[in-house]
Amino acid sequence: MLDSLTNRLSGVIKTLRGHARLTEANVQEALREVRVALLEADVALPVVRDFIARVKDKALGHEVVGSLTPGQALIGVVHAELALLMGGSNAALNLAAVPPATILMAGLQGAGKTTTAGKLARLLLEQKKKVLLVSCDIYRPAAITQLEMLAAQTGADFFPSTVDQKPTDIVRAAQDWARRHYHDVLIVDTAGRLAIDAAMMREIREIHAVANPVETLFVVDAMQGQDAVNTAKAFADVLPLTGVVLTKLDGDSRGGAALSVRQVTGAPIKFAGVGEKLTGLEAFHPDRMASRILGMGDVLSLIEDARREVDMVEAEKLARKVKSGKGFDLADFRSQMLQMRKMGGLSALMDKLPAQLTQAAQAGSAQLDDKVVGRTVGIIDSMTPLERTRPELIKASRKRRIATGAGVSVQEVNRLLNQFEQMQKMMKMMSKGGGIQKMMRGMKMR
Repeated sequence: MLDSLTNRLSGVIKTLRGHARLTEANVQEALREVRVALLEADVALPVVRDFIARVKDKALGHEVVGSLTPGQALIGVVHAELALLMGGSNAALNLAAVPPATILMAGLQGAGKTTTAGKLARLLLEQKKKVLLVSCDIYRPAAITQLEMLAAQTGADFFPSTVDQKPTDIVRAAQDWARRHYHDVLIVDTAGRLAIDAAMMREIREIHAVANPVETLFVVDAMQGQDAVNTAKAFADVLPLTGVVLTKLDGDSRGGAALSVRQVTGAPIKFAGVGEKLTGLEAFHPDRMASRILGMGDVLSLIEDARREVDMVEAEKLARKVKSGKGFDLADFRSQMLQMRKMGGLSALMDKLPAQLTQAAQAGSAQLDDKVVGRTVGIIDSMTPLERTRPELIKASRKRRIATGAGVSVQEVNRLLNQFEQMQKMMKMMSKGGGIQKMMRGMKMR
């Protein structure tokens, strides 16, 4: 998401190279491009106007300090203002209440409320909270079943409801159950509509009055563009929203909702949904998102993902093998691939790398999708333990057997073996003095 905005803003910074100072003329020219880039990304016009005015006010007269170029000085101002636009700092959930702390999920149908409720339950369970899920969506029977399945997958408790009950009665019963069974948090999923209507707003207001939640989270689809902003405003008018959850943030939409919804609702963006997996919910950090938009990457989130998902014992074992330049085999290669998949796959990793590193990595690999990872693991799984340790034993007849077992062509087995051989050579280079420089020369990255 927001790739086109990143590319446009990177182009703006390049145009300022060579200037000794940010002047009204070159700032005006750069901000004209920034305005176009934001509007193309579907950011709301009033938000763009305010943003441009603030950046212009702070950028004019900024002198180049030390090695900073005007482009770098302006990008510093734009980064700070982008982060401020999206909330300034990370806003955590406020669960300071007499248990159960109730969290109310609101939003249109299809925005991802039910899935987000399950993802949020998983996050809270990791924090050692006892969580109860309940559905008040009496108009879509599948919603109740879906939430029950999500509860089972996450390990959260589920309070059953039926389509013949009133939503307010469901909430009262769920809160009473949660209180008597010592739950820390109750997450209430509500019904949505395809569009805003009076009946829906009246019902959500009644549910809110009964539930008296500590958190009222508005779930909005980041791919909706301007419609997301209008929907957010409508909900903010009838509910005291405490936070926003942006879903489908990994989509290929223009994504302007991420830059507009905070200012329109006045509520901070607390979470970002990426992908359908239950692990695909991240705390939203405005400063990190601003860095990603400007092509700086999000290395802090990448480190957090690694700490949470990577097996550190396996990682240390691999690091020792790399350092010695010996013992790295196809079983290690398979383990590496699976660790990467746990972190959200190659696409998620690339999304958090700085733009220059991403481009270099993409240039060095023809395909970076998760299907390739699946096929690679399948090929290695079709080998014997001896073949994984000594791939030089794999000749024509063995290649045919492995290809048949993995359901791929012999050419794909050959490609994997060639890639692995290249990786072994790189690791041997890295283990020697001056190895990294030699490796860079070999990759033509001087």
